[in-house]
Amino acid sequence: MKSDQEPSPVAPPRRPWWRLYLGLLLASHLVWALGSNRRDLPTNWQQSEVSTQADETHNLRQTLAWKWSGSKDPDSPTLVLLHGSPGRGANFDRLVQALPEHLRVLTLDLPGYGASGPLGPDLSARGAALQLSHLLKSLQVEKAHLLGWSLGGAVALELADHNPEQVQSIFMLASLGVIEFELLGSQTLNHGLHLLLLNACRAARWGLPHFGAWDGLAPLMAFGRSFAETDQRRLREILNTLDLPVRILHGSEDPLIPVAAAREHARIVPQAELEVLAGQSHFLPFSWTEELARDLSAWVTRVETGQAKLRQDASAERLARARLPLDPRNIPPLTGPALILFGLLLALATLGSEDLACIAAGFLVADGRMEWLTASLFCFIGIFSGDLLLFGAGRLLGRSALLIAPFKWMISEDSVARASRWLHERGARVIFTSRFLPGLRLPIYFTAGVLRTSVKEFALWFAVAGLIWTPILVGGSALVAKHYEVRLDQVDGLDVIRFAAFALGTVFLLHNALRLCTWRGRRILLGRWRRLTRHEFWPPWLYYSPVILDVLLLTLRHRGLTMTAANPAMPMGGLIGESKARILEGLGEGPEIPTWIHLVPNGEQQAKANEWIAARNLDLPLVLKPDAGQRGAGVTVLHTAQQLQEALESMPVPSLLMEYVPGEEFGVFWVQPPDTPRGKIVGLTIKRLPTVAGDGQHTLEQLILADPRAVALHRVYARELSGRMNEVPSAGSEIPLVEVGTHSRGAIFLDGKHLITPELESAVARIADRYQGFHLGRFDFKVPSSDHLQRGEDLRVIELNGVTSEQTEMWDPKHSLWTTWRMQHTQWSRAFRVGALCAQKGAKVSTLRAVLTEVWRFRQSQRN
Repeated sequence: MKSDQEPSPVAPPRRPWWRLYLGLLLASHLVWALGSNRRDLPTNWQQSEVSTQADETHNLRQTLAWKWSGSKDPDSPTLVLLHGSPGRGANFDRLVQALPEHLRVLTLDLPGYGASGPLGPDLSARGAALQLSHLLKSLQVEKAHLLGWSLGGAVALELADHNPEQVQSIFMLASLGVIEFELLGSQTLNHGLHLLLLNACRAARWGLPHFGAWDGLAPLMAFGRSFAETDQRRLREILNTLDLPVRILHGSEDPLIPVAAAREHARIVPQAELEVLAGQSHFLPFSWTEELARDLSAWVTRVETGQAKLRQDASAERLARARLPLDPRNIPPLTGPALILFGLLLALATLGSEDLACIAAGFLVADGRMEWLTASLFCFIGIFSGDLLLFGAGRLLGRSALLIAPFKWMISEDSVARASRWLHERGARVIFTSRFLPGLRLPIYFTAGVLRTSVKEFALWFAVAGLIWTPILVGGSALVAKHYEVRLDQVDGLDVIRFAAFALGTVFLLHNALRLCTWRGRRILLGRWRRLTRHEFWPPWLYYSPVILDVLLLTLRHRGLTMTAANPAMPMGGLIGESKARILEGLGEGPEIPTWIHLVPNGEQQAKANEWIAARNLDLPLVLKPDAGQRGAGVTVLHTAQQLQEALESMPVPSLLMEYVPGEEFGVFWVQPPDTPRGKIVGLTIKRLPTVAGDGQHTLEQLILADPRAVALHRVYARELSGRMNEVPSAGSEIPLVEVGTHSRGAIFLDGKHLITPELESAVARIADRYQGFHLGRFDFKVPSSDHLQRGEDLRVIELNGVTSEQTEMWDPKHSLWTTWRMQHTQWSRAFRVGALCAQKGAKVSTLRAVLTEVWRFRQSQRN
């Protein structure tokens, strides 16, 4: 019985907030669509349409905004200013005013930025370079000096690679370049981060009712796309072969692109001039305007007069250095905004997976991108915040949160019940120990909130545990990564499999290191291994995936879902959600049918049940099962009056209360196509309820873990035996682990075809013939013994299932995976054939839409 401290979860009242939000969203998009999205063209600026492809005549076009400044003489040196992201050409206005008049200056908005819009098909640096090349040709600019600031530097390099005849020199101003110095140093990982930002922008753009205000944040979308679509790995290849005059200017305190990147660019471009400006940051066009103008003018003059070097003019020493591979020790740790960004990402990542976030932090430490204490601190902040949120959810919402996503995906009611017992028995110290034991943290912290544990006490215990555990986790991952020379940049190369294997192996060790130290932990891991390697324990989504594909192929072959007509007596042939009460009514009354009553949760079910029990002179135990259910869900054997009362009071859906039938249970699969005078048994399952033998020394849990098969279902049996796992059974006693003959709840199924006899087939035929419109399905019988079964005597029908029932002998451990799939194919092929014959006689074949609707309704009813 649930205590006052452990109320059953009650679904929160449904509120129409989503309707209001949807209305606001529709209104927002209407206002946005009717409003003006035109980007105003600044004074003296012009626009040109250019191709987005190398072919100038290609019909994919992009509008580029540009402006001429300075000299009007077309023979004057031409300087093209390429801005960063997010930005626009107007960022150079002060610099343009400071430049000398003898320069002919072309300022433009890169594709997707400023007045160059709307967002085109290609915002990558390569795409921008192609469009710039077309613009220069249309403006009759044969050769130009390029200043590339930040992302603009990548555009300049791509243009030099695409059409070097158009480029006279490159001035790399705090420029983007080689991938190794950008964020995580890996194109794959960086690309993932940029896609994360881009999709967040898309979600905000289309999913928030902004009423057009998003247009002011449009550069964020362009920023996300520019970096997500740019392959920065190309830039090292371009720099390695660049044979143009190059000047590199970089601030020593640049928080966005480290100065080490500029030094690497200067190393691999041996003719490049490098100047590092002490104390300057990334935003040199604003903070160093006058000086930059003079430096830029002097550079153009040196190039025009032939004083700037080409690659052939570089010294032998610099050429030799340029050929050396990158030394990873030269990659600096993250600083400034990048450090804060990745710290916040680590903290947020802990909400999804603490272990993976700490492993990622360990990789950053091993790579020298982040200090150990800094990485540990960010992870701890995320972990601490997440657990306070979990505690708060339990405290504010109570157990009703178990019915709300995402809590219902992470925490089960059974785990909360166990956590409640541990908290009552061991007090707050279990909060501390749960930090070090996998699988305990979520239910423990949530239940601590439900039980209204002191916030201060909770936070103190967790903070101490987290401050011990988190640095160990991050540091251990870093040490192992260093020892095995696993680096983040391996994600981009052929070592990606090694990288992934290391990451998965580390996760496994972190989850199970403590378990490996104890007998109980090792047995639990053995059980997991057996569930993984034995198909009878696989989750339904994994096992049934090829079966569903086979059903789809059969549907195409039969030109419809003919199996839904196989049992005209059942809705959709008994595919899903069929009423057990209607099936029993169809079988009629007789000695083979246990007495039963249909109950509806209307407040009168208790009185109705008591009246029925008295009228039928029944004794406990009784069986309560949902009227529409599958895989034994909700089936309960009630042994005491208190259990009966509690079950009836909390009964959530229409159910059947049935006489309990003792004896052995068997599943008999019956097939009788229409117009066939006699049906036959095609499958028979022996259902065994597993037991363990007590020895007076070991607990029930220890006996289960010691059993070679039960160990694989430890969690299932723990749920079935809730509250009894610490009992010590007396020597010689047999303890049943389950009371319901359902494979998903731990029963053992064996192939019993050898028990099929003519007498049994005759007995089953007499029962099946009473149910008009039934042609295919499985009877679940209870009989005193297998001898009675073979003689066809004393059969009691406890359930009959339709087209989705299985020949459950396939779950006999002796059958291979391929054998079971072959049996599934035979079974479903038979169902389609029988259904097709029934359809020829007028039975209704359900449409796919009707089936999907019924599946959805059934799942909703089960969820509710």
